Amino acid sequence: MEVQEVTSYRPSKPELAVFVSGVVSMGLEILAVRVVAPQFGSHIYTVGGILTVFLVALSLGYWQGGKLASTASTRQMSWIMLGTAVYVAVVVYASDLLLVQTSTLALPPRYASLPAVVILFGPPTYLLGFISPYAAELSAKVSTGEASGHVYALGTIGSIVGSAATTFVLIPALTVDQIGLFFGLALVGTAIALGLPRPSRRSILASGLVTLLLVAAVGGGPLAFDYRGDVVHETGTPHQQLEIVDDGDVRTMYLDGARHSATDLENPDRHVFTYTRYFHLPMLMVDDPDDVDRVLFVGGGGYTGPQDFAEQYDATVDVVEIDPEVTDAAETYFGLDRGAVNIHTEDGRQFLQGTDETYDVIVLDAYKKDQVPFHLTTVEFMELLSDRLTEDGVVHANVIAAPSGSAAEFYHAQYETMDEVFPDVYSFRTSDQNAVQNIQVVATNDETDFSQADLAERNDARDTGVDLEDAVDNWLDDPDSEDVPVLTDDRGEVDSLLDPMFGQRYVIEETDDVAAENDSTESPATIDGEPALESQSPS
Repeated sequence: MEVQEVTSYRPSKPELAVFVSGVVSMGLEILAVRVVAPQFGSHIYTVGGILTVFLVALSLGYWQGGKLASTASTRQMSWIMLGTAVYVAVVVYASDLLLVQTSTLALPPRYASLPAVVILFGPPTYLLGFISPYAAELSAKVSTGEASGHVYALGTIGSIVGSAATTFVLIPALTVDQIGLFFGLALVGTAIALGLPRPSRRSILASGLVTLLLVAAVGGGPLAFDYRGDVVHETGTPHQQLEIVDDGDVRTMYLDGARHSATDLENPDRHVFTYTRYFHLPMLMVDDPDDVDRVLFVGGGGYTGPQDFAEQYDATVDVVEIDPEVTDAAETYFGLDRGAVNIHTEDGRQFLQGTDETYDVIVLDAYKKDQVPFHLTTVEFMELLSDRLTEDGVVHANVIAAPSGSAAEFYHAQYETMDEVFPDVYSFRTSDQNAVQNIQVVATNDETDFSQADLAERNDARDTGVDLEDAVDNWLDDPDSEDVPVLTDDRGEVDSLLDPMFGQRYVIEETDDVAAENDSTESPATIDGEPALESQSPS
């Protein structure tokens, strides 16, 4: 009998409305991360802010809907669905403009994303909050408890479907705008279904207009000049938004709006970003570069660094890149030769935990926008690195921070954490300015006790294919790390340490676009803008 009841079950109109509102509300919540992260980052404050705004908006909708539920009707729910769909069209059309405008507000960095989230997602979530109390009022259940429980269950099932479908199906397959269109049309379709079998002429006309509005929002987004150049490829991956942009002879990979790799189309041997040349510093710290047999890069991005190593040295180069679509883009647009490097598509820490290989050099360059994945910063991870290095192996970490001042907290903590595990740790700035930049931190698995003069002498004596005179000249003294924590798995504090950097000027050094790298005649140019990173996205 129970099986027959399940198979013959047909949802009522209020039940359908509750289910769809659960799907859309949770779907929008997942989608909000993808919408907001390119402007504000995907750190804990952004994600926590999104959760907070959605919960507050739903609660207000439940409360106000409960007060008005005595007059509820399916027609009213239909108009609520259409009103929500209209706002989804606004989100699709104007999200980029609203994100840029709200990012200029003078707020503490950890709260910077809240205005954008409130404006973009507060109203539609608030409207969807009306549906559950209205449905409970219209329920055929006898008791209030039974009606409420039934509504809660259907809404939760809808939220499960919305969360799973958005995460595992929609985001990997569609763009953000297309997903917004899908949710908007689902709301319009539900609004029409609520009016059956005799929908009013007014509701049909309104549904048609909202549908046209949604399609127009997707097909005719606000026109804006893209200062970055010509977008030659754009897609949404399960991990991030991926764009390939050509600006003259320079091709750049953007992930969630941040620059992650670049190549000179006319001179592919040039290191566009100065800091990628510093990746060769470990070759000054090993006893003999010819003895370097295995190198690991954690983070692939455009694979410019790994391919450079594969060309310069007679070594096996492994790369861990979590996003397979980033690797595909590197092959198509950055000339990645899959036969030159060994590619592993997984999280960097999980790869190191599962492999028995040891490496002579490990380069850490995994970023999500401008933030290192927390689990790749801790003392436990550094101990894992030490275990996967040869006895005289070297680890090189690209750290985005300032050399001193408030914006140096993360650099100091990362240095202190590495110093807890490795006998000797060295660091090198990439800009003469005391601004947020790419600081390179290099640690050795055995005692080396190099001086700046020692490295300068080795640079003069060794033919590594890359002149590192400028890198050695940018030697940094040991930082004062007394007031910063050692990062651990149970309390990494990465987000709070990164707080002082938000909103600060980011200086990126680029090499001269005329000089050849091996002639060492580059003249750095300072760029003020988005982070320049070779990157793997965190899992």
